[in-house]
Amino acid sequence: MTEPAMLMRMKTRTQLFFVAVTLVSLSHFLAADAPPRQIDLNRFPATKLDDVVVPLPSEVFNVLDKLGTPDWRGEMRSPNITSRGARAQIALMLGSVVAEGFVAVEAADKERVKAMGRDVLELARAIGVEKTVLSRTNAIVTNADDGDWVGVRRELDGALSDVKSAMIQLRDDQLAHLVSLGGWLRGTEVLTSIVGKSYTPDGADLLNQPDLLKYFQERLAGMPPRLRNNQLVGKIQKSLNEISPLISQKISPASIKRIHEITSDMVKAINSNA
Repeated sequence: MTEPAMLMRMKTRTQLFFVAVTLVSLSHFLAADAPPRQIDLNRFPATKLDDVVVPLPSEVFNVLDKLGTPDWRGEMRSPNITSRGARAQIALMLGSVVAEGFVAVEAADKERVKAMGRDVLELARAIGVEKTVLSRTNAIVTNADDGDWVGVRRELDGALSDVKSAMIQLRDDQLAHLVSLGGWLRGTEVLTSIVGKSYTPDGADLLNQPDLLKYFQERLAGMPPRLRNNQLVGKIQKSLNEISPLISQKISPASIKRIHEITSDMVKAINSNA
């Protein structure tokens, strides 16, 4: 199949952005001139969250690059990292930080990428999985120094996969879901910022993620009371309910703006020391 034909066939049950689970970079598969209308997750090496197929940030970054030349440096933020506090917040923060790392990779900012690697290690230490990601974070720093951005993406992808696997082995499945959710929130904040600045129907289609959103809503609803009653988790649950109708229909510029406002508010809350 030709590359343009492959891109035109890109359809799937779930489109999403910046979920922290395993996927390798496929930038060489996305070299066609025309951007795909949708992302066919069945064509990507991916992992499943139950019956929902999810790619990693690197994949959607590559698609976004086909929609123009985003100002990645303008999208970078400096997360307010703390390894103290509730484990739920730390897990959400970890996902958000990895998503931030991908933004720094796209901006080719070596120092920011290395800082993100150190942040990942600190947060992993706080939830008891430091050994799992030590070699990954060391590789992130080394690859960033060498300007090996494909290598950095690969290690960021792997770090989140390793963290989530370690959490599951420790029977912390709920925290693993929160890591994914934190990454999705920060990634969606960036995506809506980029698409909102230069709206196209193709770009808006990347936000059409009802299956993934439903997955996160169900996981939050099924969490034990100690997590459901966490103030931050409860706030995020309400926010997902507000986003749901906005992505279950044709996504307009007004919808993109509102989703951006909601996700920005959630990312700020995740990174708050309050």
